[in-house]
Amino acid sequence: MKKLLALTAIAAAVVGAHAQDFPSKPINIVVPFAAGGPTDRVARDLAEALRKPLGGVSIVVDNVPGAGSSIGAAKVARANPDGYTLLLNHIGMSTIPTLVRNVPFKVETDFEYLGIVNDVPMTLISKPSMQANNYKELSAWIAANKGKINLGNAGVGSASHLCGLLFQTATKTEMTPVPYKGTAPAITDLIGGQIDLLCDQTTNTSPQIEAKKVKAFAVTTNKRLTTPLLKDLPTLQESGLKDFQVTIWHGLYAPKGTPAAVTKKINDALKVALKDPDFIKKQEGLGAVVANDGRVEPDGHKKFVVAEIAKWSPIIKAAGVYAD
Repeated sequence: MKKLLALTAIAAAVVGAHAQDFPSKPINIVVPFAAGGPTDRVARDLAEALRKPLGGVSIVVDNVPGAGSSIGAAKVARANPDGYTLLLNHIGMSTIPTLVRNVPFKVETDFEYLGIVNDVPMTLISKPSMQANNYKELSAWIAANKGKINLGNAGVGSASHLCGLLFQTATKTEMTPVPYKGTAPAITDLIGGQIDLLCDQTTNTSPQIEAKKVKAFAVTTNKRLTTPLLKDLPTLQESGLKDFQVTIWHGLYAPKGTPAAVTKKINDALKVALKDPDFIKKQEGLGAVVANDGRVEPDGHKKFVVAEIAKWSPIIKAAGVYAD
């Protein structure tokens, strides 16, 4: 018994020393999507903002795309729980349990939650030749064209795919999903009129809206946006779709079992980074809103993700889609 207590004390001392020295080497942030996309850009901005509050340590972004973000998430779940391998994932963290078959980890129990980073609004846009000029007219067009509407997305599990599923549920309209390998080809075909509608992040749609290459009808937030380009767009809620709200949030995670002292250091650094004027400016440039509520705390972050899982699970099950 005395030997066991001694070993426990030694282990605790080792963990304490490790936490005190953290970070003493580069940190990897795994992004479960390809380089150059919105989540990758958020991760690189965040890595820069975290460097100073973490003592100037190098932070490297590691892109591990595939299977609805589950491949990159699995890599972090299996990583050494020492704080040197982190995960930055978006809303996909709440859809993995339903969207991906045979997930090799449990979202709710195999990670330490470190805080929500931001929220990215979405916009409902159409091909430029669309006859409707506002959401009321678009709603009438949708009702008159049931069974004939092509709704584009950037691939199964993408932000645009999830928004499209929710939009069909809210409007009680089945549309033909047209998946693409990324947002760029989807928007190209929308501009060309090959598809009718697309619901995607402001990070992707704002340039096309500003250039008037597409028609914009509404935003998916609970309040209108304040940016000059989109401030006149109504929300889908005020347009009649009750309780319709979807934003593409990003959160930071560590493997389960990462010492509490280490996760506290990371969370403290995150809260400093989220107040960094340069980081805020960069996020605003992407159309994102930096988190400043209870979700920046680990407990608030986890409660939010659990609620999001409950929100998306029945929608995904009803659609019968999987990201194998």
